[in-house]
Amino acid sequence: MAAAVAALAAGPARADIKIAVAGPLTGQYAAFGDQMKTGALAAVDALNKAGGVLGQKLVLAQGDDACDPKQAVAVANQLVSQGVVAVFGHYCSGSSIPASAVYEEAGVVEISPASTNPKYTDDGKFNTFRTCGRDDQQGIVAGDYIAAHFKGKHIAILNDKSSYGLGLAQETQKRLKALGIEPAMVESYTAGDRDYTALVTKMKQAGIDLIYLGGYHTEAGLILRQAREQGLQAKMMSGDAMVTQEFWSIAGPAGEGMMMTFSPDPRKSPAAAKVVAEFKAKNIDPEGYVLYIYGAMQAWAQAVTKAGSTDGKKVAAALRSNKADTVLGQIGFDAKGDVTAPGYVVYRWHEGTYDYAVD
Repeated sequence: MAAAVAALAAGPARADIKIAVAGPLTGQYAAFGDQMKTGALAAVDALNKAGGVLGQKLVLAQGDDACDPKQAVAVANQLVSQGVVAVFGHYCSGSSIPASAVYEEAGVVEISPASTNPKYTDDGKFNTFRTCGRDDQQGIVAGDYIAAHFKGKHIAILNDKSSYGLGLAQETQKRLKALGIEPAMVESYTAGDRDYTALVTKMKQAGIDLIYLGGYHTEAGLILRQAREQGLQAKMMSGDAMVTQEFWSIAGPAGEGMMMTFSPDPRKSPAAAKVVAEFKAKNIDPEGYVLYIYGAMQAWAQAVTKAGSTDGKKVAAALRSNKADTVLGQIGFDAKGDVTAPGYVVYRWHEGTYDYAVD
């Protein structure tokens, strides 16, 4: 009896806080979904070991959208029905954009570590944030690099017709046009195809020196490999979808010299040193988006603490009005939800790893 009275006096046990990671856990872009899941699980574990958020334990749900817009909407509805208060994802812009409408209606904050299409935050939703940059920033950096290193060369601009790939290609082409450079050819291709012989032949006939590709690592690796097989030695440059070892697994030696734009590597940041060491102690290389989703979770947890609530609108307001100390360094978000952090730099693949381009 005494124990029952004591339990009543203490009140009901506080419920756990449910959050989610959503992205391509299966399919041809699953390498990035794996990066996101790795970062999310590690961040939840660290936050829970530090006492949780608002004194409550975090529980992580997982949603697999396979980078398919319709599946992303279905996943968003499933996560909302499970009572999640924040979603970390999606990966593909084509998934994040439609899913964000579901989360907005439910009052759920969405923070993407990877969706770079401007529309994601330009739509004016209260709940959309990203810890990565935008394609209109990435396109400027790529265009400037191409102008500095390939002026007077024959340039092909390719895109896979996705929200991400087409948007990135268009932003880069826009920057090149502003610099007085017109591409020798502009072509679309179909993501998921395996044979790009006809496309490579067309580029070979046009004497292409540089291929700028708006798309993902699987197709980039195949196009490069098939180009070398046909004797086309054109260089290739692309965006942040190349930051996975799987690119090199597909391209092999044909990937040597591949250039890409990506945000500054947080693995090299003093702010991430402790966390990077913890990953490496488990034989995990926190490449690509691992630390970008980890930092997103840290920022959200600090905003919840500031707001004193997991309410989406209160947390969104706290995210926009405060800085957060994360593995990405100290970051904040502007009125749209875009991260206020350093933009893009150029990387180059060499002998199976990528690092900053020095020229």
